[in-house]
Amino acid sequence: METELSLLDAAKRLDQEALVKIFDLYASPLYKYALRLCGDPLLADHIVGDVFAKLLDQLSSGNGPRSNLRSYLYQAAYHIIVDEVRSSQRQAPLDTLSSLSAGVPGFEDRIMFEKVLDAIRHDLTDDQRDVVILRFLEEFSLRETAAILGKEVNHVKVIQTRAIAKIRKVFETSEMRAALALPRIQEVPQPLDIRQLGSP
Repeated sequence: METELSLLDAAKRLDQEALVKIFDLYASPLYKYALRLCGDPLLADHIVGDVFAKLLDQLSSGNGPRSNLRSYLYQAAYHIIVDEVRSSQRQAPLDTLSSLSAGVPGFEDRIMFEKVLDAIRHDLTDDQRDVVILRFLEEFSLRETAAILGKEVNHVKVIQTRAIAKIRKVFETSEMRAALALPRIQEVPQPLDIRQLGSP
C-alpha cells in the first residue's frame, strides 16, 4: 500500500493518479467532518470541493503540504467552515452528530452518547467543541489538532481539559437532577392483623 508521503510526493508532481487516490481517500471523511460542523449537506459538499481546489492551487504553485496531508486537508476544511460561519453569522448546529449514535451498540451506551453530544452542542465553547470533535470523533493527535486549529499544543491541551471537565460537570448535574426527580419511597404501612378485622 502506498504511504501518504509517497502519495504526496506524486501529487506534488501533479500526477493525476495520485490526485485521484487522494480524493478517493479523503473526500468522504472530509465531507463527514464538514457536515458535523456546518449541518448542511450542500455546504459540506462545497467545502470539500473548495478544499481540493485549494490543494490543487497550492500544489501547482509549488506550495502545499510538506508532510501531513491529512492534517493539511482538515485544516483547510476547518478554515473554510469558520469563514462560512462568520460570513453567514450563523452558528453551526451540529445536528448531524445525532446520527452517530445509531452506530453505538447498547441502549445505555446510546443514551450516554446522546448526553455527550448534547453537552458538545450546548455547553462547550466553539474552541472546546472544535477540539473535542477533532480529538475524539476524528481521532487526531494533540499535535495534529493544534496544527489544524492554528494553536499551540499546550493551548489545545488546556482547551481539551476544560471541555472534558465541563462535560463531566454536565453529567454530574444531570445525574443529580435525575436522582432528585425519583419518586420518594413512602413508608410501607404495617400489614393488617386479620384477628383485628373481626373484633369490635
